[in-house]
Amino acid sequence: MSLSVSRRLAAVTAFAVAGLFAATTPAALAAPTAVAAAPTPPDIPLANVKAHLSQLSTIAANNGGNRAHGRTGYKASIDYVKAKLDAAGFTTTLQTFTSSGATGYNLIADWPGGDPNSVLMAGAHLDSVSSGAGINDNGSGSAAVLETALAVSRAGLQPTKHLRFGWWGAEELGLIGSKYYVNNLPATERAKFSGYLNFDMIGSPNPGYFVYDDDPTIEQTFKNYFTGLGVPTEIETEGDGRSDHASFKNVGIPVGGLFTGASNTKSTAQAQKWGGTAGQAFDRCYHSSCDNTANINDTALDRNSDAVAYAVWTLGAATPVPPGPSFENTADVNIPDSPGAAVNSPITVSGVAGNAPATTKVDVNIVHTYRGDLVVDLVAPDGTVYNLHNRSGGSADNLVQSYTVNASAEVANGTWKLQVKDVAAQDVGYINSWKITF
Repeated sequence: MSLSVSRRLAAVTAFAVAGLFAATTPAALAAPTAVAAAPTPPDIPLANVKAHLSQLSTIAANNGGNRAHGRTGYKASIDYVKAKLDAAGFTTTLQTFTSSGATGYNLIADWPGGDPNSVLMAGAHLDSVSSGAGINDNGSGSAAVLETALAVSRAGLQPTKHLRFGWWGAEELGLIGSKYYVNNLPATERAKFSGYLNFDMIGSPNPGYFVYDDDPTIEQTFKNYFTGLGVPTEIETEGDGRSDHASFKNVGIPVGGLFTGASNTKSTAQAQKWGGTAGQAFDRCYHSSCDNTANINDTALDRNSDAVAYAVWTLGAATPVPPGPSFENTADVNIPDSPGAAVNSPITVSGVAGNAPATTKVDVNIVHTYRGDLVVDLVAPDGTVYNLHNRSGGSADNLVQSYTVNASAEVANGTWKLQVKDVAAQDVGYINSWKITF
């Protein structure tokens, strides 16, 4: 990755995690407090990721040509990943389950530190189908997640959230491993997840750049990364519900992820946008014996591996959700171009005892073509105004960000408003959603 790209991504990261604000007197704008600079996401070495793929290929070759559930090649794959993580200082757990009469394995790796009540997890399925080595499906996602975890260790990262990584077994048999993991989590543990990031096939030889459209904050994080590269993305539909994120999504955990395409055919428009060959599958070797080390697009693998790290660094440094009830408004509200009036999106809060906490969290998702035009405020029920965003971000589009507000002087119950005004001409947008958590 070039230096100029790294600088752009660092800037985007700073915007994505900044924003701790404190209240002053009623009806006055809240003054921002100092915010520590977020750590810059690393450039994941492509050579390292491909070295992991080479090892998985060798494992398959030495074990009947595959790494499928119940076969020796899968267990050898798990052992390889676990050894790397153990040496890097992770706490690893090997979880066993039974499927189709055979023992399966999930590998869970926890990085020390971070808020144990706010867990960010990244994962990928490690098994292949029985017909081949599964290098793109899903050696690519597994290797990128592994190398990102090793980069966390190399950096001695101290994120605000607790980082967890997972490699799932028996995905190809119906998400068996990830379902087993999620179904065996107590409800109290599920509630600690701030998000799960899934990476299944991210090096397809005729690649597209697809982003899951599930949790809006996770989705926008990935879009911000690709915008920094100048690479357009599309919403992922081919694998919707067919990979391990579905196991987490089905129990209410926020999810997101990346995908470069499987058996669907690349259109002419997509080939014009991304290169490659129109009229051909994104991965002609999907679930076939030719899914080997030659079945990888290095550029796609490199970009997506860096995106894994970008998301882990960015979302891992975000302010953890405080333990309390959340209220959300998902209705779109159009923001008129300047000199139009400010618009409001209301949320009526009830059932919360006493005052709002000093760590009231506000999640904002605004779609706009120039966020440097926007002034965004949180208006308390008594009319007190807390400024969240004041024309920062320059020419970047959209504002998807979390803010922590000291609203402890405010009674929690009542109608809170997100107030947005466009103060400069020629750009438009709308409030997509916002949420307040006490």
